[in-house]
Amino acid sequence: MTDLGLENAADAAVAMVTDGMRVGLGTGRAATSFVTRLGARVRNGLRIVGIPTSDATATLATSLGIPLGTLDESEEELALTVDGADEVSPDLDLVKGFGGALVRERIVAAASRRQVIVVGHDKLVDRLGTRGRVPIEVVPFGCGPVLRRVRALGLTPTLRRMDAAPVISANGNLTIDCGLDAPLADARAARTLERELRAIPGVVDTGLFLGTADVVLVGYPDGRVDVRHARR
Repeated sequence: MTDLGLENAADAAVAMVTDGMRVGLGTGRAATSFVTRLGARVRNGLRIVGIPTSDATATLATSLGIPLGTLDESEEELALTVDGADEVSPDLDLVKGFGGALVRERIVAAASRRQVIVVGHDKLVDRLGTRGRVPIEVVPFGCGPVLRRVRALGLTPTLRRMDAAPVISANGNLTIDCGLDAPLADARAARTLERELRAIPGVVDTGLFLGTADVVLVGYPDGRVDVRHARR
């Protein structure tokens, strides 16, 4: 089903890309909308280089004629990364990772001058954790101890599976969805949980992207796009 709000936000993100940019390409539905529109501009003469955060995004971008690059240290910093989010709080903290690419999304965003988030208005929440889970990426060797430590934090961990088999990330790791009994109380609680999860040996990264977004483009079906800037 077409998400007009998301498509309107993606259009606004594409308008932010100018000739000669190196652009991080996120993963998921929002990123797909953005990359599809970016491909149309490339075919009309826009010169950019995209840095994909997943094999799926790389395949899509290649099919659309978007030149791809890497994060080689000899290359310049990315101008911006455009990606989606699963939740956006009023202070622009995010939950990401439902699509399974959170580690590479983090790396590419950190290599960019700006992280631009594209969402439909349905992804706005009053408090993070409203959708009931926070993903973490975990080294397979440490899965058992990680599950125990997550339970000790009062969360309900579920190993993400597809067709009964564990989902393996592009980095060869597992994803554990940490179930919450209730949304996180506030930004401080989100940062406390992030520290606790990151402190568990075997946890590579979490889906809590706190203070990383510079701009959030919130699309509505009527054509409106609400542009929200982070307060630093």
